[in-house]
Amino acid sequence: MRLLFKQRFFSWLDSYDIYYEDGSVAYTVEGRLAWGHKLVIFDPEGRELGTVREEVLTFLPRFTLYAGDREIGEVRKEFTLFRPSFRMDCMGWQVDGDFFEWDYTIADAQNRLVATISKEHFRLTDTYVLDVADSQDALYVLMVALAIDAAKCSQGN
Repeated sequence: MRLLFKQRFFSWLDSYDIYYEDGSVAYTVEGRLAWGHKLVIFDPEGRELGTVREEVLTFLPRFTLYAGDREIGEVRKEFTLFRPSFRMDCMGWQVDGDFFEWDYTIADAQNRLVATISKEHFRLTDTYVLDVADSQDALYVLMVALAIDAAKCSQGN
């Protein structure tokens, strides 16, 4: 399953539209005013599916994930020297990026590929392609992509 993740051009807070390959809307994401990033994910009918919320005052970026109002875990950046790395504790996923922080792979605990996240270049806004192996994981892969984008934004990248 392939999703196209596009940041909206005119938006005071982080807002994104996520499309299927055929151009139909898969999700919308609205930024909310909060201390740190707070990104709320909706389905095409406007029902809230989840939230990615940045924890502030941490040494490395860390994001708490919610399905509805229920906390399900966190995505946290790990200390590395040359390549960015994140861990998603609720799924046991490891997320590794390339040197330029443009492309990421997500693998499960058995080192099977869950998804890839690739940044498209020469766009006016942040645009990523999410290739997800199992469509059941699409929402969680989106949460990882949102956390990565917010972490890069917080660090000024």
